[in-house]
Amino acid sequence: MPRLAANLSMLYAEHAFLDRFAAAARDGFRGVEYLFPYDHPAEQIAQRLAEHGLTQVLFNAPPGDWAAGERGLACLPGREAQFQEGLQQALHYAQALRCERLHVMAGVVPPGLAHADARACYLRNLRWAAGQAGRQGVRLMIEPINGRDMPGYFLQRQQDAHAVLQELGASNVQVQFDLYHCQVMEGDVATKIRHYLPTGRVGHFQIAGVPARHEPDQGELQVDYLLGVIDEVAATCGFDGWVGCEYRPAIAGPGGTSQGLAWARRWGVVPRGAD
Repeated sequence: MPRLAANLSMLYAEHAFLDRFAAAARDGFRGVEYLFPYDHPAEQIAQRLAEHGLTQVLFNAPPGDWAAGERGLACLPGREAQFQEGLQQALHYAQALRCERLHVMAGVVPPGLAHADARACYLRNLRWAAGQAGRQGVRLMIEPINGRDMPGYFLQRQQDAHAVLQELGASNVQVQFDLYHCQVMEGDVATKIRHYLPTGRVGHFQIAGVPARHEPDQGELQVDYLLGVIDEVAATCGFDGWVGCEYRPAIAGPGGTSQGLAWARRWGVVPRGAD
């Protein structure tokens, strides 16, 4: 059965960040992920994880200047020093939080930068980062992100991500397969799960409804079917990763996340008040 992790950057937004761990645990989650932990000391986050019996599943390395629109540095020539500094900071947090997966964002390709040059830079940075992470037992994730939500993002399609991994040849770099982004950009999601999961190159899944990015049972994706496909294929190839719930609750305000969790009940998350 796929293990569901609460994305604390999107879920339980009525609570302060450090209070979202308790809210997720009350609803039955056993794993959490989020975008960035760096506004809080790693020791404080580790304490919340321990208090509530939660596993830190995934978080992102520093993306550059997020407020200014930067979405990663890995494909940007001339930013290598900042990329390396951020990766070291992320690995410090990963060690403190006992987190095995770290998402390295590729970045938005600026005007005038040739795709070939961006790709060469991306591969150089990933190769260096894989070596650093490997010494700590951390797996790096790369994620295709749709160009509607993030225009100009370097990595947008599953086949391109897997081509990068094949060229890179680092066993601790894998694909973060987001069903929402895949549906927006490509569709044919179930076939892609069946094709790519057995390769061993998929390290993490994420889900959300399409097109509004609400609960995964809202919209055009059939979440029960797709989680069933992951479950079926995982049983044949040994995948034991997590599925991150990276969506915006359709019900805004206090209690909205919990009210929207009925879809997750058969997958191991029991909303408060459920019998």
